[in-house]
Amino acid sequence: MEIKWLRTFIIAAKYENFRKTSEQLFLTQPAITKHIKKLEDYLDIKLFERIGKKITLTSAGYHFLPHAKEIVSKYEQGLSDFDLWKQGYKRKLVIATSPQIAASVLPVILRRFMEIHPDIEVLLNILNSYEIGLEVNEGRASLGLTKIQPIQGNLNCEEVHKEPVMLVGPWNSESFKETNEQQLFEKYRVITHNHPEYWDQLVHDLKRNFPHIKTMKVNQIEITKRLIEEGLGVSYLPLTMVKEEIKSQKLIEIKSEKISLPTSSTFVLTKVKTSEVCSFVKYFKQEIEKY
Repeated sequence: MEIKWLRTFIIAAKYENFRKTSEQLFLTQPAITKHIKKLEDYLDIKLFERIGKKITLTSAGYHFLPHAKEIVSKYEQGLSDFDLWKQGYKRKLVIATSPQIAASVLPVILRRFMEIHPDIEVLLNILNSYEIGLEVNEGRASLGLTKIQPIQGNLNCEEVHKEPVMLVGPWNSESFKETNEQQLFEKYRVITHNHPEYWDQLVHDLKRNFPHIKTMKVNQIEITKRLIEEGLGVSYLPLTMVKEEIKSQKLIEIKSEKISLPTSSTFVLTKVKTSEVCSFVKYFKQEIEKY
């Protein structure tokens, strides 16, 4: 029995159509028919009923389908594990992380962690913070790094960092020396909703104190920073997200007088604490405190 026969069978069972199967696998229809015939001969049983151009699974086909999927899955996992071994990896760590963390503190911390643990293959999956809990809960990620607490109550959720949020604008030290918030908001729009946690309350406070304020929703911090640099607005962003831009004089911190500034938290989500998960979480907690 060949793996290619099983792959063809699984796709054919999905579409119940040899033409769609051939398109999916980039094979000719005669090749698809040949794979199915060889698999049926090997198993000594019919897997499909053929009525003209239409095909449907037989009872034997329905019964064999989950076994075929399991065989292919284990085969592919075995190849993947062997490939990791050839590359020198012994363990795998899948991190689901929010864009805010991935674009700020994570690259430096991750580089150092991988230097210390060269035997761990690290995979990153960048997701919306609201999706990370589900990813960890269903086992698609070893751990999650998020800016909000998950709705999944069975996960381990630990707040590992809390930082100030600051009002930032485009770098022009002269124009901001004597500018108060009222004058600032008359000149610039406030770019909002680039962080999943604090914006609803913050917008409420802004509109209560500055009724004529203009806002613009942008759901990515990296885009927000670029817009601010071009003079298209100001925003309230966590320190770690703007630290480098302030240092390189692309953005400037502006004193907030009427608005009570929020904070931004970073949470680590885990479900199964493997050795590689524990190693990363311990190192991440240690390093993020430097920020």
